[in-house]
Amino acid sequence: MSKYATGKWAYGISDRSGVRYKLREMRKEWNGLLVGKDEWERKQPQLEPLRATADPQALRNPRPDSEAGHVYVSVGDYIYPPPLHLGGQAVSYVGIVTVITT
Repeated sequence: MSKYATGKWAYGISDRSGVRYKLREMRKEWNGLLVGKDEWERKQPQLEPLRATADPQALRNPRPDSEAGHVYVSVGDYIYPPPLHLGGQAVSYVGIVTVITT
């Protein structure tokens, strides 16, 4: 593999302005241009893509609001738990169960 010279007396031409600079004082930009130290610019953050972040979907350890009252769930034609003004009795039907003993 070959080695490069140190460039103690070397000069370079800026890719942006065409001005001659000492090669040691030149810097390479993010787009590959070799420019003088006073012409160098950082890459703008707007050119970077945004990182995708996951949207939160659920709460950890959720608790029902105790001041909101009771929550009634409708199952078929019935409401469970039954509201107190309906007598407070739950009625449910499972179906027909047949037990065969041998």
